[in-house]
Amino acid sequence: MQLILKPYDLKLRHTFTISRESYDIQPTLIVELKDGEFSGYGEATSNPYYNVTVPKMMEDLNALKPLIEENTNLTPEAFWDKMYPNLKHDMFALCALDLAYNDLYARKKGKKLYELWNYDISNNPLTDYTIGIDTMEKMVEKMQELPWPIYKIKLGTKEDIKIIKELRKHTDAIFRIDANCGRTVEETINNALELQKLGVEFIEQPLKADHWDGHREVFLKSVLPIIADESCQVEADVLKCHNHFHGVNVKLVKCGGLTSAKRMLLQARSLNMKTMVGCMTESSVGISAIAHLLPLLDYVDMDGALLLAKDIATGVTIKEGVVTYSDLNGTGVALI
Repeated sequence: MQLILKPYDLKLRHTFTISRESYDIQPTLIVELKDGEFSGYGEATSNPYYNVTVPKMMEDLNALKPLIEENTNLTPEAFWDKMYPNLKHDMFALCALDLAYNDLYARKKGKKLYELWNYDISNNPLTDYTIGIDTMEKMVEKMQELPWPIYKIKLGTKEDIKIIKELRKHTDAIFRIDANCGRTVEETINNALELQKLGVEFIEQPLKADHWDGHREVFLKSVLPIIADESCQVEADVLKCHNHFHGVNVKLVKCGGLTSAKRMLLQARSLNMKTMVGCMTESSVGISAIAHLLPLLDYVDMDGALLLAKDIATGVTIKEGVVTYSDLNGTGVALI
């Protein structure tokens, strides 16, 4: 098996702004694992909040190249277990590697990944489309540019309610709110009363990640469900989030890939928590991997490739929230 690393700069269609940063270019790393005629692909993006850079991921993976290349015939679970001790300091790199290995493994078996897992895709949830923080006019323009059944609205400003009231004038779509740690306990509880009237389905990560007393208070008093994101990064966090959040948003890059994400989602379901997978601003390589987890999910945010000016891969396609799988095996990805 051969390890091949390919860095890219993904240009966004619009400047993307959340409560703590704005950007126009998203650096990303594509990992290819090649075994004879088969190749599997994985992805992880850079992220300043988690101090992740593409050069650092490449350095960490290249340091393990001999170990990676000699472990060709393991199951994805056994491969992840072997790689984790060496990459637990760099879960983003582990994610890209795990995605590539799962893709390669399924292709060698002649199956799509969800088929290999025996998942039923007949009731897959719709994906939302994200509207970043911007001027009111630009946010409305973005919605009108891509009419969608569910919008995820990035908030965390002093004008949150005013923004949602204005956006509601232009669509009857479901709204989901992502505050990216930008709210207080009191603001969250009070805002939830107004947001519920405006057709908001849930609020994602309103408080700072480690504010557990605050999470508990909001969990008990909010009229809207609260979904953990920054507070739920790795497997051990699911149990911590129980009775502090109504559900968890699992990000593949934060937990180390599909292998660990599956375990987290199944654990959350066993605790009667809502399950969600979210994406970064990434190409169809990462987005297509997420698609195979859809049967485990109540909600999904996998619009990352739709935010790009130009994609670097083909894979799943998304139209008005509906995800359609590629004809290819594995995760269904092909680099352009």
